[in-house]
Amino acid sequence: MIQLTIGYILDLIIGDPQNPVHPIRLIGNTCRFLESIFRKLCKNTLKIAGLLTWIFSVLIVYFINYYIIKISFNINHILGIIISGIIIYFCISTKALKIEGLKVISYILKDDIEGARKQLSYIVGRDTKDLDKEAILRAVVETIAENMSDGIVAPIFYAGLLGAPFAMVYKAVNTMDSMFGYKNEKYKDFGFFPAKLDDVFNYIPARLSGILIVIAALILKLNYKNSFKIYIRDRNNHSSPNSAHPEAAVAGALGLRLGGANYYFGKLVEKPTIGDEVKKIQVLDVYKTNNILYLVSFLSYLVAMILSLIGGLL
Repeated sequence: MIQLTIGYILDLIIGDPQNPVHPIRLIGNTCRFLESIFRKLCKNTLKIAGLLTWIFSVLIVYFINYYIIKISFNINHILGIIISGIIIYFCISTKALKIEGLKVISYILKDDIEGARKQLSYIVGRDTKDLDKEAILRAVVETIAENMSDGIVAPIFYAGLLGAPFAMVYKAVNTMDSMFGYKNEKYKDFGFFPAKLDDVFNYIPARLSGILIVIAALILKLNYKNSFKIYIRDRNNHSSPNSAHPEAAVAGALGLRLGGANYYFGKLVEKPTIGDEVKKIQVLDVYKTNNILYLVSFLSYLVAMILSLIGGLL
């Protein structure tokens, strides 16, 4: 519980450090190295190559973090707690999500649409060069909402349930989905298992995120009834079995319509809409989404603390 608290507070205070030796970047480099190996070894069975890359990446990440923590505890108990807390900290992205969204908004407030498009391109996969102000704001809200699950709730949930090494394992799983989970020619086979296994790992956190967002809407005096209504109605309006859960709850709380068609690599991709357009999206809605973000972060921390307490009693 102390480790979890250290990680949670460090994320709120410091946020995501941008440096080349960030653990998530090292995980990405490891996954890319293993990809190159297994593509050569299993060049005629790319699904198996992707699965082997996933298995070895997960094992490497787990055991490296496990032994770092074990050695730290052997040296000094307090050192072990601190190191565990730092590992958990690297897995959470509350402050980073808020900051990245506000970077885009800073250009909107200066009426610099071109600058906003460029800044948005760093945090979304869709094409941004032709987006107008409303589409940019919608993309920011969608990104913050969707990432509440895999950037905050999921790593905190796994840290509370299974400890710091497994929180980092989750980040490895999520990183591989981001790297390999494309349905293009290069990754449609290789990325099959990384994408499916990411869905498995996110199944509970995504649904927990939706529930926590409804609770946050109630506490923040937003439209929690509509948040719950849209969550139940639109939580499956996505090709992913998980992504729409937090988006639907946020859309309902703010009275916005999210989702819909977007261009990816120059190709129009039709997607279902999420929520009802009760009002036009505004900059204020991004600030409200950030308020939801921070409260959901705290609520997920409380859930993880309960899980950790129960685990300690068993």
